[in-house]
Amino acid sequence: MVSSVATDKMACRQKLQMFDHDPGATSAKLCSPDGGTTIKYLDMREYTSLLVAAMLTVPGTGGSITKVEIVASADAAFTSPVVIEDSGAVAADATGDYVVAECTAEEIAQAGTDNGVDLRYAAARITMSAADAEACVSYLANPRYPQDGLTATTIA
Repeated sequence: MVSSVATDKMACRQKLQMFDHDPGATSAKLCSPDGGTTIKYLDMREYTSLLVAAMLTVPGTGGSITKVEIVASADAAFTSPVVIEDSGAVAADATGDYVVAECTAEEIAQAGTDNGVDLRYAAARITMSAADAEACVSYLANPRYPQDGLTATTIA
């Protein structure tokens, strides 16, 4: 029998977002479905920690994920991003391979202090070895104040 109870325990205690990352380049690109034009980020003023997972979905012409970073910026345009976490060199070269990076709001605040800026926004920055490769990127964040609707079904 299917439950008629609307369960919303995890979805109000964690923020989960998933994005198609289509960088169109082999240089490091902020998580974006359109080569960096639309940046997918979180306002860390609302969260205590962030986990980023990037999974290779389209290898393209021999492509792979070669690095995953979490970067933070004082502005949502990411004009001067500061690296918070860095996976180092990786070779996620088979469909389904994925790389994970994680940081806390405290790490972001300390990096801001160290660089003389107030860092507020965080995003994944991913380097891929082929311009036609793509990845599915997930952000999982713990909210400062749990609330209904943090994670919801999204259909474009």
